[in-house]
Amino acid sequence: YAYAASNIVPSGKAGAGAGAISAYTVVTTSVKFTLNASNPQSIDSVSFTLNASPAASTTVKIKLVNAGSTWYTCTHAGAQVTCGSTGSPLGAPVLQTGISLHVVIAD
Repeated sequence: YAYAASNIVPSGKAGAGAGAISAYTVVTTSVKFTLNASNPQSIDSVSFTLNASPAASTTVKIKLVNAGSTWYTCTHAGAQVTCGSTGSPLGAPVLQTGISLHVVIAD
């Protein structure tokens, strides 16, 4: 004797496609670092302008050190991006050798 069971699999969709990916550009003359008032070795916030306004649901994050692993969450209003604030500072250190600003944007 043999018994067989049946499984019900719901219908679904699958597909493949391709589309162009365009990049945002940070307007380099707009980058502003705000230092902490009581500890100027700490960065409270970073702000900059993009060449285009991302969608409201877009995620923007920055990293300030090449070898660092901390990514900071940003907010944006139109093309203006702000990461950290006086009420919620980044607490990122200011390095003697300078800072590298890495920006990641995902729609």
